[in-house]
Amino acid sequence: MPTGRVPGFERRDVDAFLAELVLDRITRLEHQSAALRDSAGTGAVADHLADALTTLFESVAVAIISLVTSRDELRTRLRETTPIGVPLLTEATAMIASYLAAERDRGRIAADADIDTLAPTLIGAGHLLFADREAAPPDAGAVRKVVTTVIAEAVRDARP
Repeated sequence: MPTGRVPGFERRDVDAFLAELVLDRITRLEHQSAALRDSAGTGAVADHLADALTTLFESVAVAIISLVTSRDELRTRLRETTPIGVPLLTEATAMIASYLAAERDRGRIAADADIDTLAPTLIGAGHLLFADREAAPPDAGAVRKVVTTVIAEAVRDARP
């Protein structure tokens, strides 16, 4: 009777493949993070953040996050590189925090802004916007509305 398994292909092989996929996405995120940080001081803060969230979540990130949260062996493997938090979301939060800090250094974000709260709030809200796999992805206006609402009290100069 067939088992539905491919001979020689074990669950750990799938988890190894998925771990490599997640690590590849984290590496790509490092490049996005550098570009986002370099944009500090130019354009509108909300536009940069909305673009960053859209780029992050329009990719396979939402599906990857679901896999990470549902596969124990995958999470165990990823703990080697991301010991705390949810891999990919943790790095994405660091990307947003780094950008907000760069904008704070330029006076475009309030000196007393709580970046350690703003960054995960933006990531969480962005993830929820894009997580509905049944509906079309949110439009740019919806993403920007969430971003502007979250950062409203922190932004000091949204002009280019």
